[in-house]
Amino acid sequence: MEMGKIPLWVNIMQAVLILIMLGQVYMYFINHQMMAATGVSIEGAPMLNLVYEMGARTFVLVIASIYVMFTQNAKQFLVVLIMNIVREGQEMIIDPLFPVLNTPVSPMLDFGIHVVIVAIEILAFITVMKISKR
Repeated sequence: MEMGKIPLWVNIMQAVLILIMLGQVYMYFINHQMMAATGVSIEGAPMLNLVYEMGARTFVLVIASIYVMFTQNAKQFLVVLIMNIVREGQEMIIDPLFPVLNTPVSPMLDFGIHVVIVAIEILAFITVMKISKR
């Protein structure tokens, strides 16, 4: 696969997602006050275990995302895009059903925002799939 075949807009979308996930990783590992402001109780070892596991899993997706952005390999990019679609698709349902305390928007608007994000990710997936078939 030649470098540069992945469209710029897909790379920009992926970079924005990486920044969002890095913010989440920071919150999970370092800034527990930010988590407490959302209404999540992180008292005790069992809750810290869950928080750190979420951080670790999110960090793995960050590493995979950064890797595919450097390689620009369409087939590898497809794997990361599938993970993004599944993650955002789940958040599309979970976030409105269980809103956090400091959410800046209503549950319905949150749902709408996630629908747009997932649609853009699906469009990116279709675009990269066409590239990978060439």
